[in-house]
Amino acid sequence: MRRTGDLKLIQELNRFIILDTIRQFGPISRSDIAKKQGISPTTVTSAVNELIRDGMVAEDGTGESKGGRKPIMVRFCPDGKFLIGVSITNTAITIAEMNLEAATKQKKIYPVKAGLVSDLIIQYVLDSIGDFLQSVDDVSRCLGISIIAPGIVDAASGVIRFNSKLRLHDVPLKDMAEERFGLNTWLDNDANAIALAEKNFGGGLNADNLLFVTVGEGVGSGLVVNGSIFRGSRGGAGEFGHTTVDRSGMRCDCGNVGCLENYVAWPAIYSGILSAVTRGKETLVMDLADGDMTRITFDVFRQALHQGDQVCQDIVDEIASYMSIGIVNLVNLFNPSLIILGGEMIRDNQVLFERIQKQVMAQAMGTMVEGLEFRPTVLGADFEVKAAAAVLLQDVFHFSL
Repeated sequence: MRRTGDLKLIQELNRFIILDTIRQFGPISRSDIAKKQGISPTTVTSAVNELIRDGMVAEDGTGESKGGRKPIMVRFCPDGKFLIGVSITNTAITIAEMNLEAATKQKKIYPVKAGLVSDLIIQYVLDSIGDFLQSVDDVSRCLGISIIAPGIVDAASGVIRFNSKLRLHDVPLKDMAEERFGLNTWLDNDANAIALAEKNFGGGLNADNLLFVTVGEGVGSGLVVNGSIFRGSRGGAGEFGHTTVDRSGMRCDCGNVGCLENYVAWPAIYSGILSAVTRGKETLVMDLADGDMTRITFDVFRQALHQGDQVCQDIVDEIASYMSIGIVNLVNLFNPSLIILGGEMIRDNQVLFERIQKQVMAQAMGTMVEGLEFRPTVLGADFEVKAAAAVLLQDVFHFSL
């Protein structure tokens, strides 16, 4: 005799399959869903009625007759439910209300004060989510909260295992959010989530072996192997920023020395600019920042670079050199078919993109770069919360988006 739990699991799986079929092929008739997926018409009708009741599917006129009455078509309703996407970085908490196609309905950024770490940053994250939820209409329509964070994240258990910058150790953030807000919650590493978003609705739609690398406040990577995110045994795969590029280099927050992140992330860039100014080198950066070092940002750096500033070009050369060393190692290890570069250092920075691409293609093993493509990210300004949405939506639909 089939156990009740087994039957419920099958019913839930069928519902996911039917919803995903409607999303991909709708408007579609109930009978065509049954034929396409090999599910009984009765099961399809029952599941579709539930999805209509839940606002995720709607009837959409009639289709062409195939010998009998015209079938009633059904279509996916991306705005019938919503999700809350949350991105944690070292400097900000970004929270958005998003529909089931990862379109942002509203977004708010909560700045992180310097020195806010450990328990204080987690409390701030939860308080920020609570504040944002007050602006949301009808929380009962919310499928859940999806959180992404840098560092080693065990997605299966919903625990941030380690984050050196924010000093987080074994934080059960998923359980903490579910207990406080009463909403299903997902948690994943930020670079993994962005790689997933690129695979599902970005530049990697047709790539089953994809490497995503992000350079900004920190450095990370996400790896798609045979169509699935490669996480490692405890969620630690992809800590690209903590690979060693200089054994006699500076000590990193993680405890190691010579980590890539210390040579290419924004703090290193800022230090390079400060050093150049201190040595008396002229740079457009100071003009663009009105002589105020505290006003130097990614955008100021990019503007100076686009105007041919020599200090910025020298810094880009150094970043490209270190980045290419690291990426060559990944190419030789994993043999991806596509590399997508993203993050604040890459955005609107064609010079850096092209130099990294050129050096990797020249330095990696010849057979490893045959057919290898490089692309900049195409996820746009909302890439962080779109990545958070990808984690939840992948789980809800069970299949690639």
